[in-house]
Amino acid sequence: MKVIRVVDSHTGGEPTRVIVEGGPDLGNGPLADRLARFRNEFDRYRSAVVNEPRGSDVVVGALYCKPDEQNKNHGVIFFNNVGYLGMCGHGTIGLMATLRHLGWIELGVHTLDTPVGAIEVQLESDHSVRLTNVPSYRKAKDVTVDVAGIGKVTGDVAWGGNWFYLVTSLHESLTLDRVEHLTDVSWKIRQAINAQGYPEVDHVELFGPPSSSKAHSRNFVLCPGKAYDRSPCGTGTSAKLACLAGDQVLAEGNIWVQESILGSTFTGSYRWLDRTAGEIAPEIGGSAYVTAESRLLLSDDDPFCWGIRSEVRD
Repeated sequence: MKVIRVVDSHTGGEPTRVIVEGGPDLGNGPLADRLARFRNEFDRYRSAVVNEPRGSDVVVGALYCKPDEQNKNHGVIFFNNVGYLGMCGHGTIGLMATLRHLGWIELGVHTLDTPVGAIEVQLESDHSVRLTNVPSYRKAKDVTVDVAGIGKVTGDVAWGGNWFYLVTSLHESLTLDRVEHLTDVSWKIRQAINAQGYPEVDHVELFGPPSSSKAHSRNFVLCPGKAYDRSPCGTGTSAKLACLAGDQVLAEGNIWVQESILGSTFTGSYRWLDRTAGEIAPEIGGSAYVTAESRLLLSDDDPFCWGIRSEVRD
């Protein structure tokens, strides 16, 4: 029997499950190479940890990689019900709260290696975290696609650690009682943007007015495995900041408060890295709370030992 020790948390309502012991041995080297090894040789661990019967479509997993002797950086590989993520903002906040809970890190600034680059993370209290994300930018502005059953939809394609299509032309009511409808709409939009020149896009983000006077915008984010993000989405907010910067709507250093469909919020700001290329360094702040410590038991005689695997659904 294999045993995997995990710690669960939520960031703005979005769960993160961190593997702290018993995960696959990926060796050393760059995180991008270790992610490839994870995907090619140990993908069943991903499925066992986040898929049913132990998990659910909404759970985001994180394999914590301890600092190596060369650069002393912490490392992480994020994954979900259908695959792997380059970066994960809410997951980073959850990871840091988890490491603090375990007594493995202290308050202050830490460097975290991810498969898409190193980020700086400041643990400000037991629950509050601020991260400087990987360089983010808008790839294409005002991209219009024809969506089956909806018509023409316009939005921006941007990178914030993952690829997003940020829809600007729809004005849907973003409330919890409409999640099924919003999921259907966003999935159709993703299929359309993928088919019409942007196959790399795996997240779709809709926007509407916030419910709180302290926030600037409310969002609905559909993730790659067809689950919606309960948090305001850290990489999605980073992509949004890149668009706001490019449109000169938000000045460098000013605060943007992004509200999720649950009403939880992230604060965001940015500094310019390259104005000509539209590249920014986003800063995202949020809070996470540890909810459980568990030992996952993997028995070889269990027909669903390695999870109920699923693929991205058409």
